[in-house]
Amino acid sequence: MGGANVLHGVSGGTVAFMTGIYEEWIYTLNCFDLEALQLFKKFAFRELWQKLNGPFLVTVFGGIAVGLLFLAAALYNLVRLHPIPLYSFFFGLMTMSAPLALRKIKNWNIGTAAALVAGISLSYLLTRLPGFTSPDYGWFLLLAGFLTASGLIWTSISCALMLLLLGQYSVLAGSIKALNFPNLAVFGLGFLPGLMVNARISRSLLVHYHDAGVALLAGLMLGSLNKLWPWRETLEFMTNFRGEQIPAFDRSVLPWDLMATTGKDPLVFQAIAMMALGVFIVVLTERIGARLKTKI
Repeated sequence: MGGANVLHGVSGGTVAFMTGIYEEWIYTLNCFDLEALQLFKKFAFRELWQKLNGPFLVTVFGGIAVGLLFLAAALYNLVRLHPIPLYSFFFGLMTMSAPLALRKIKNWNIGTAAALVAGISLSYLLTRLPGFTSPDYGWFLLLAGFLTASGLIWTSISCALMLLLLGQYSVLAGSIKALNFPNLAVFGLGFLPGLMVNARISRSLLVHYHDAGVALLAGLMLGSLNKLWPWRETLEFMTNFRGEQIPAFDRSVLPWDLMATTGKDPLVFQAIAMMALGVFIVVLTERIGARLKTKI
């Protein structure tokens, strides 16, 4: 979940959904309420630990931290050096994950179909938006933190994509590198409330409109396929905190068009193999999960 957020089109929420911990993740975040605050004030830490699903929460946040520290850097380098095989792999993952998610829907109706279409449309629209130059104000970094938190809740809306769209990608990356604690604190003050608000919205959907909520999440995954398409033509560049030119806005193209416009090898056979690997891993994970549930 931590590493996935450096990729556009994949998010921590996507990984949680694919690994089957999404609903527990959402419900656990919703345990941060007034009752939890009262337990904290009373120093009832054992009861608080149980209420907040402590073991699960520590495990997930620990994994996110490790992913951000180690896996994110590896994925970032893979994006720069081997973008086609990497995005092909995630394209295969997402292509198979969305239909498996749709199988969880028990009753199809107009509302459920509308939620699916809305998810596809919203996610696709986000993949088509160019980033913009944001105002250099602390309040905007606070707002960026609030909006970026959606990457840990909603499928396919990654933290990296939101930061890029808001023009704060280089700002935050530079702040992390320079250990600019004031900037990081402002971002965090926006991120934490954003995480809780998004978790409550998602839980409300899953509790009161379960089928529509699942359809929305699956739609977000399907719409993100445009951003995960491995063959891309860069239209605009931006300078990251290392002084390197990285894509800021691109579009999907066909493999032979990529070769014609850039002269780069589209690596078609590698791409197909990585897509197949992604599909295989999703199917394997699904079957292992089903067997474990049967044994339990």
